[in-house]
Amino acid sequence: MRSELIVDVTPDNISTALTEDGRLVSLQKEPRDASYAVGNLYVAKVKKLMPGLNAAFVNVGFEKDAFLHYLDLGSQFKSYLQFIDEVLGDDKRHVPQVSKMKSLPDIDKHGTITDVLEVGKRLIVQIAKEPISSKGPRLTTEISFTGRFLVLIPFSDKISVSQKIKSSEEKMRLRKLIESIRPNNFGIIIRTSAEGKRVAELNNELKALMKCWEDSIAKAQNADAPALIYEEESRAVSLIRDIFSPAFESIHVNNAEIFDQIQHYVTLIAPEKKEIVKLYAEDIPIFDHFNITKQIKTSFGKTVSFKSGAYIIIESTEALHVIDVNSGNRSKNSTNQESNALDVNLRAADEIARQLRLRDMGGIIVIDFIDMLQPDHRQALYDHMREVMANDRARHNILPLSKFGLMQITRQRVRPALNIATAEACPSCGGKGEVQPSLLFTDMLKDKIDYLIHSLKVSNFTMYVHPFVDAYLKKGFLSEYRRWRIEYGLKFRILPDQSLAYLQYKVLDSTKNEIDLKEDKDTSTSTKKETRSKNVKDE
Repeated sequence: MRSELIVDVTPDNISTALTEDGRLVSLQKEPRDASYAVGNLYVAKVKKLMPGLNAAFVNVGFEKDAFLHYLDLGSQFKSYLQFIDEVLGDDKRHVPQVSKMKSLPDIDKHGTITDVLEVGKRLIVQIAKEPISSKGPRLTTEISFTGRFLVLIPFSDKISVSQKIKSSEEKMRLRKLIESIRPNNFGIIIRTSAEGKRVAELNNELKALMKCWEDSIAKAQNADAPALIYEEESRAVSLIRDIFSPAFESIHVNNAEIFDQIQHYVTLIAPEKKEIVKLYAEDIPIFDHFNITKQIKTSFGKTVSFKSGAYIIIESTEALHVIDVNSGNRSKNSTNQESNALDVNLRAADEIARQLRLRDMGGIIVIDFIDMLQPDHRQALYDHMREVMANDRARHNILPLSKFGLMQITRQRVRPALNIATAEACPSCGGKGEVQPSLLFTDMLKDKIDYLIHSLKVSNFTMYVHPFVDAYLKKGFLSEYRRWRIEYGLKFRILPDQSLAYLQYKVLDSTKNEIDLKEDKDTSTSTKKETRSKNVKDE
């Protein structure tokens, strides 16, 4: 299977698209200036205790307080609290060492939040879940630092090995190896990617993770709550860290700065794969070039079609997703209803597994498959769904079909489900239902070009339009586009962009920054009004 990663960097967002044999299977989109990120550490202050929820609301410096449940304190909370009291105490010269501390007994699993915390208490907390809908971020005091091969957990004393490593000999080798190099009072989770790695590679990463911990503690000593003391790697690196695989054939990035960050990261974890990171420097949008935009348009939305006319309908609430499978016009293709139902259900299972990864849907998913009477067909569908979900990195649990033909799936939810609107609002009328004549759209584009060149004195720019409009402007030898370039000069260009609506456009300057012409339109309108009023007065 050929896997490629495409990274689209804009001034506001970073989007990563993972394709397998050219088919989009995962899409992540995050703002570059996001306030929260899973893994970030804060010095925070307890703001309110909620005994009924057995939890506390904690101020981490943002408008919405974060949520810390008693079960997220970790079993070694007493040792953690003793250490935090020393770190955040008045003596800034003393830096305590976790490895030299004596571990205290575990906290009571059935205890209450009021037994261990009080309002105003300062803590070092970590973001466990980003804000979802109306909920604030979820916190934990069971701190961890994630690397490519290892996860470092202070105040723990356990070594865990990924269950995806099947060889018992390899598990034993890794466990003995880590036991020989890990510091005292630090737990380690050995990730799947550590399989077959040498002691030098694992030791280097362990030292890097230990440095992250030590730097965070040093910063916490001089911080006033609330304050950020540790931030995950750059947004691009943190996005690809967990999905990176040595099986990737290429990683395409359209931003030089992010390209350097990703190439540096890949060089550290897989030096032999350094050359797969490639800088995309073409003018056509990177998602258009790799056919991602079109796949996004067809893969998101309420209704998603797949092979032979069958389709699924997806409805979502905050905690529940409902998927209905329909055969569509496929029912005409087979005289055997049972075999037709099985075939549609199997193909629907493939698409649903893809949709769960693509949209990052979490919580409870209920699927209404087409009814099947034969038990072996129902079992075959259940087995197939488990097989196609095996590559899903999120923790999940699948139940067999119920007597009503419903399949229930629970899937880990760390961030909000990705929801991309595929319906395009009219850029001309703003949804009012009336638009300017489409034949006049090219005249408006010419006016904008004239305004850019003569009024704003911007000659080197690129105007992006819908592919249909681009084809119309460039039709024929003496096309509109050619005439405009003859009239205004050859420095500006017009290129297609599949993400734009039919009567929509955008303009980028030579540094790839967008030029906002909406204000210019308002200014020109007000200028016309002033001119008209002046003419009336003169008369």
